[in-house]
Parts: sequence; structure tokens; C-alpha cells
Amino acid sequence: MRIAINTRFLLPGRMEGIGRFSWEISRELARRHPDHQFLFFFDRPFNPDFIPADNVQPIVLFPPARHPLLWYAWFEWTLPAALKKYEADHFLSPDGFTSLRSPIPNTIVTHDLAHIHFPEAIPTLVRHYYHYFVPKFLHHATNIVTVSDFTARDIQQQYKVPADKIRVACNGCDPAFIPLTATEAQLVRDKYTLGQPFFFYLGAMHPRKNIERLIAAFDRFKSISGAPHKLLLAGRLAWQTGSIRRALSAARHHRDIILPGYIPDQELPGLMGAAFALTFVSLFEGFGVPLLEAMHCHTPILCANTSSLPEVAGQAAITVNPYSVPDITDGLLLLLNNDTLRQSLVSHGQIQKNKFTWQTATTVVEKAIGLS
Repeated sequence: MRIAINTRFLLPGRMEGIGRFSWEISRELARRHPDHQFLFFFDRPFNPDFIPADNVQPIVLFPPARHPLLWYAWFEWTLPAALKKYEADHFLSPDGFTSLRSPIPNTIVTHDLAHIHFPEAIPTLVRHYYHYFVPKFLHHATNIVTVSDFTARDIQQQYKVPADKIRVACNGCDPAFIPLTATEAQLVRDKYTLGQPFFFYLGAMHPRKNIERLIAAFDRFKSISGAPHKLLLAGRLAWQTGSIRRALSAARHHRDIILPGYIPDQELPGLMGAAFALTFVSLFEGFGVPLLEAMHCHTPILCANTSSLPEVAGQAAITVNPYSVPDITDGLLLLLNNDTLRQSLVSHGQIQKNKFTWQTATTVVEKAIGLS
């Protein structure tokens, strides 16, 4: 069997959620099935490190697809020609796009429908592309894989896709996320927060991530508690960040809010392990990988009670209304004042994390494309 995989998100040093999913699943599939051939379709020159096995053939297809017009050209013209030329039996697309012009069986992975729920946070042309093509992709796909039950239900409700067409997988965790010793954690705090305990946010920063309310809630927390804790926001300033900048300017305790800028990937597990708690009050997530990373680091979690986050968190988090600054503040105070609760959250996380592994996700994808 010849399986073609859309690997255009395999970009060294720039892999976020979809790229990480693409890599972990593609690599594991190739390793599990040495008797099958895998065609990795890139849209630009690739890094040889992304060729994990001898049964993988890398192929670069023009044009580099990072704009709606180029998406259309790549998926509707270049890709179907390549699928035919290389005699692919199945096409796997981990980023939710597919080719409407190709007749071969195809599996797409849909991570979320954020464009439905938060259209204002998406650039206009991209939003129009999503609204027009996403329902077509979902109905054209032979099988759909999602990363949460929440997204599976959302697809059924928004686009009337039959439930039996959808399989639920998950995300996994980088093995670098592990608990720290007390000495190791203190070294991280010494480097980033002048030795003080800190609440931690990890991820891109844009309106859907709700950073401005987190900042406001932390500011209230500092005024109420007088605690020495800092708030460390680790992530790139993505787009529409004016509200974040205004929240920082308005914060009385803005000197206790740290935006360290770019942090190398290899330092992120240490920050997660040294954190007093993860604060992840995003308004909408298809999964929420930082929650899983926190569980692996034995770090307590405060997260929103919306979208997929309660499903992923289970009993390993305090959940709050992300639209309520007082509710977020109360969650921070609860973490500060209840050490027994913090330990309970960590203990529940050691059970919850085992539900979400790359091996589990690969098995779901494997069945969708007919390899098991």
C-alpha cells in the first residue's frame, strides 16, 4: 500500500500543534509498517531529519502553500496530479485540508472549528476560505479523525457529518516534559523570575487565548494576596495583540508579569516543571496540549471550563469561567491557599495523562486509513 501524507507543517524550529501531530503520527506509521511505502508531500525544501525510515519517500510539490490562493493551487492542482503520478492508494492530511479533485480514499484530521466560533480572530481571506472549503473537505473525506470528543460533536452539529464517519484520537506529549527536582526547579526560577514562584502560560498569544483576562485576574490576585508569585507568559505574540498590551499597561502589578520573548523549545519543559501552576484559560481549544504537558511535569492546572479543556483535564485541574476575571482570580487564590488540593490535582493528572499518547492516536489514524 502507498500512503501519501501531507507533511507541509514539518518545519524545523517552527512546529506547533498541527506540525507536532503530523510528525508524531507520520513517523510512527512509517515505523510500524515497514512493508508499506509512505510518500511525504512537502511544499518547500525539507529537513532530512523528517525522513524517519527507509520506506519514506520525500517529495516537494510547488507552490509553498501559506496563503488561501496557494492552498487552492496546492491542494486542487498540484496534489491530485502527484497522487495520480505516484499511484497513491490513500491520502492522509493531518491539517484538515484535502483535495476535492482527487478520487482516491482520503483521511483528514480536523483539530478544531475555531473559524465557526471565533471568526473575528481570523484574517478575512482565510476566514472566507475556511467557511467555503472546510464543509466541503469534511463531506468529501472518506474518514475524519479528530483530537477530542468535543471536536467530533462540533463537526456533527455544525456540518451534519454522520457520526460513523468520525474517529476520535488525541494528542500526545513530548517525553522531555518530566518532573523536576526541587533544586532543578529553583534554578529555573532563579533564571526567569528572580527566584520567585510563578504561574505559567504556554502557547501563542492572540485573542482566543484570553491572555488579557488572565493578566487582569493575576493583577487582582496580587492585590488581594500580596503573594510573591509572578506570571510568566511564554509564547509568541501572534496577531491582534492590542488587548494584551492594553491589559499589561493597565495592570498595577505589571512588573510581576514576565514576557520573556522567544524561549528555546528545550527550555520549555523546565519552565513547566518549575511552575507553581499552569494557567490556561483559553476561550476555545480543540485539545489543549499544555494541559497534558503540565500533567507529565506534576504541575497543577487552572483551565477554562469551555470547549475540549474539561475533557482533557478531567480531575487534574481547577476549571473556571474564562469570561469572568473574578472567577479566574478565585482559582488562582485557591491554588495559593490549598496545598492539599494542589497535590490532589497532580495525583489525578498521573492517571489522566495515560489516556492521551501518540501511540493511542496513531492506532486511531492507522485504522482510519486501513492499515489495521
